[in-house]
Amino acid sequence: MPTYAVSVLGPRREAAAALGALAALAAPEVVVRDLAQTALGDGAITVAEVTGAPADPAVLRQHLVEALGPATSVLVSTARLRPARDDAYVVSVLAPVVAPAALARVGRAIAGAGASLQRATLLARQPVTGYEIVVRTSDPEALRRAMGAAAAADGLDVAIQRDGPERWSTRLVVMDADSTLLQDEVIDRLADICGRAAEVQAVTRAAMAGEMDFAESLRRRVATLAGAPASVLDEVRGVVSLTPGARTLVRTLQRLGHVPAVVSGGFSEVLAPLLAELGIEHYAANHLEIAEGRLTGRVVGAILDRAGKAAALRRFAAELGIPLERTVAIGDGANDIDMLVAAGLGVAFNAKPVVREHADATLSVPNLDAVLVFLGLRAEA
Repeated sequence: MPTYAVSVLGPRREAAAALGALAALAAPEVVVRDLAQTALGDGAITVAEVTGAPADPAVLRQHLVEALGPATSVLVSTARLRPARDDAYVVSVLAPVVAPAALARVGRAIAGAGASLQRATLLARQPVTGYEIVVRTSDPEALRRAMGAAAAADGLDVAIQRDGPERWSTRLVVMDADSTLLQDEVIDRLADICGRAAEVQAVTRAAMAGEMDFAESLRRRVATLAGAPASVLDEVRGVVSLTPGARTLVRTLQRLGHVPAVVSGGFSEVLAPLLAELGIEHYAANHLEIAEGRLTGRVVGAILDRAGKAAALRRFAAELGIPLERTVAIGDGANDIDMLVAAGLGVAFNAKPVVREHADATLSVPNLDAVLVFLGLRAEA
């Protein structure tokens, strides 16, 4: 039974037609095994793996050319989209500046781990330098160790993932809010405005010392706000700010068909208007109780804690029909660890060592859109 790799490159306006033409191939005797699409400059590239198609690949190509018209370029080959031994990996490397010596060290690390370099692509120059390097290796753990050493030597951020067309498929990208999507800790901002900063900081210190879990610490911090007018929420919304690159990250994900989402231990009363402005429809957060125009000092319902964040990620993925291996979680705190572990790719964003230890990749730059390098995407202004 013949198997072909099909690539279609054309204008973005023809992207839906390309998907339709490839999907139309599916029949009892024809199986579309893989199908993915991504933007590429002003155009779009669609890739598929087709089994059971006509024995002559020229017949398959002619069918697609007739269906799509002369504005598209169609390539049909007998190469598999997935490597036969499943040994293809993508090494993503980024830093504010990746010096030539550092890039050379990365190359030596790849070779020293017994891997062979297939291709390298410069994905970003600003606000960080980012490279995507595709390698073949039969020992990914040796590659991870070698790249870890190279990254430590030059202060690089590195991620290693399996290569394949699924990297271009729809992804769910779930972000924490405080100190990730936002530069601020909302509870601290609320405390400042309410004149309760000292009390909240005392509870925070106790929580960091391990004297209480997140749920208890949140209850105690919210209790200090009892009696404050609900208008303080409007004041906080006016002073919190997005992390640099956050808007670019969200906009690029949306334009390329991915789904950004937010899971926060903060408060929906502050987040909801901001997320609506960004066009983020999927989010989960805690709720403050308000009575007679004032904060009661209580949280409504179950507190969204470490386990709750991971559960929310799984729930969003199930609702959207996106496999967990195509989910990405981004966070900075211990409360994000379960979510980072549950996701297909967990990214620790300017996080403490305990969080970094549980993540697949780390970002130590202040720009949230640097995550796009790990996804193999270029930022869109």
